[in-house]
Amino acid sequence: MIRSLLVVALLALTGCAALPDRSRAPQAFAAARDNPVALRAFLERFPKGSDLHNHLSGAIYAESYIRWAAEDGLCVTPDLALAAPPCTAPRRPAADALGDQALYDRLVRAFSLREFVPTADAPSGHAQFFATFARFAAAAGPARTPDMLAELVDRNARQSVLYLEPMILLGAFEAIGRAAAVAPSDDLAVLDGRIRAAGVYDLVPAQLAELDRAEAGMRARLGCGGAAPRPGCAVATRYILQVLRNAPAPAVFAQIALSMALIKADPRIVAVNLVAPEDALIARRDYTLHMQMLAYLGARFDRPPVTLHAGELTPELAPPDDLRFHIRQAIEIAGARRIGHGVALAHEDDMAGLLRLMAERRVLVEINLTSNDVILGVKGANHPFRTYRAAGVPVALSTDDEGVARSDLTNEYQRAVQEQAVDYAGLKQLARNALEYSFLPGDSLWQSSAFDDFAAACRGERPGAVPAGPACRDFLAASAKAREQWRHEGLMTAFEASF
Repeated sequence: MIRSLLVVALLALTGCAALPDRSRAPQAFAAARDNPVALRAFLERFPKGSDLHNHLSGAIYAESYIRWAAEDGLCVTPDLALAAPPCTAPRRPAADALGDQALYDRLVRAFSLREFVPTADAPSGHAQFFATFARFAAAAGPARTPDMLAELVDRNARQSVLYLEPMILLGAFEAIGRAAAVAPSDDLAVLDGRIRAAGVYDLVPAQLAELDRAEAGMRARLGCGGAAPRPGCAVATRYILQVLRNAPAPAVFAQIALSMALIKADPRIVAVNLVAPEDALIARRDYTLHMQMLAYLGARFDRPPVTLHAGELTPELAPPDDLRFHIRQAIEIAGARRIGHGVALAHEDDMAGLLRLMAERRVLVEINLTSNDVILGVKGANHPFRTYRAAGVPVALSTDDEGVARSDLTNEYQRAVQEQAVDYAGLKQLARNALEYSFLPGDSLWQSSAFDDFAAACRGERPGAVPAGPACRDFLAASAKAREQWRHEGLMTAFEASF
C-alpha cells in the first residue's frame, strides 16, 4: 500500500490535461516536415520514450573530453591521443588546448567524425570512428563515469527522453585479466569451471560498488534532490553491460559470465551486448562460438535479456560468407531479444524467412541512421529501415555513439522523417516501441503492440494524470515498464494538447 501511494504521488507531479478530441499535432507536423528548422524544433519537443542503443563513452562530445583531460592533468601525444603524465616533449599538456584553438580543433576532429576527411591512417568513416575510442580513453575512465552519465541524461532530458539503457563497461577489463591464464576448452562447462576457479564471479560485489559510486556522483553533479535539480534528474536509467568480443575465447566467456552474474545480482543492470567491430578478425572467426557462449550462460542464469550488434556489416567490410548468418544466429542461438543495426539484412540466407521470424518473436531492431551512414555508408533507400517496418518487425530509433557522430536522438528522428518518409503516426509508434521493447521489468501498459488501448487495469484512464481507479494504480506500482509508459503517454498528451 505504501509503495502504491508513493507511485501515485510521483504521478501527480506529471499530471496533465486530457488529450483533445482533435489534436492539431499531425497538422503541425505536416506543416513543419518540409522545413528543416521547423521540423527540428517540433521533434525536439516530441516525446521520444527512450534511446535503446547508446554507448556511454561514445555518447560524450569531444569538447567534454578535452575539458576533463585538462582538469585531470592529462597529456596529448603527437598522434592526438590522451595519455597520463608526464607531459614532456613531444607530448603537450591537454590544458594547452584550452588556449590554443588549432590544437583544440585538431583534438575535436581526432575524437569524433567532425569534418572527417579520409587520410592514409583513417581511410574511411569506419576506420576513423573506431580509432576515436583509444584516443579519448584516458579521459573516460571510472572516475569520469558520473560526469559522463550526467551529460548523457541531461542532454536527453532536454529532448523529451525519459528513460535510457546506456551501454557501459563494468568489470570487463577485470574479467579479461582474471581469464588471461585460463586455458581454452571446447567444452563450455569446463571453461565455466575454469573461470570460476580464476575468481571471475568474485568480482561482482566490487563492480556493484563501482556502479553505486557512479550513480551517486551523477546525482550529485545534477543536483538531484536539491533546490534546483537539472533536467537529467527526471531521466530513469538502467544499464546494458558491454563485452569486448575481439579477445581470446576464455576472456570473452569470462566477460559474458560476469555480466550475467551482475544482471542477476542487481536490477539496475538489465542486459548484455557484445561490442567492438563486427568485421574484425576474432569477431568473424568466433562469431558462432560467441553465440553458443551466450546460449550456454543464458541457460545457467535464467535467460537474462540479450541485445546484440548483428549485421553491422557491408560487402566492403566482410566476405560474403560472413554476411549470411549473423542476424539469424544472434536470434536463434543466442536468443537475442533485440538486434543492433541489422544493416546486412539483404545478405542473410532466406531474408523473407528471417523477417517472419523476427516479426513473430517481436525482435526489435535498434536503428541507428546517422551511425550507419557515417560508418558503413548506408543511408536512404539503401537502408533496411523500411523493409523491417513493412515486414512487421518492430524498430526503434537510437543514436549509437552520438558524441563521436556529432548527432543526437532528435536528429535521428529528423532523418527518419526526411530520409525514410516516416509520418506522424509512425513517429508515435517508434517512440512507443522504444519503451515497449525496453528491458524494463513488468507488464506493458498496452494491451498489444498495436498501441490501440491500455491494458485492462488502466483502460479508460487519462494518460499522465493520477489514475482514478485503484486497479490501475496497483498495476503501475507493480510494473516499472508500465510506469515509464504511463509517464510517456502523459508527456505525449501534453505535447499534443499544446497544438
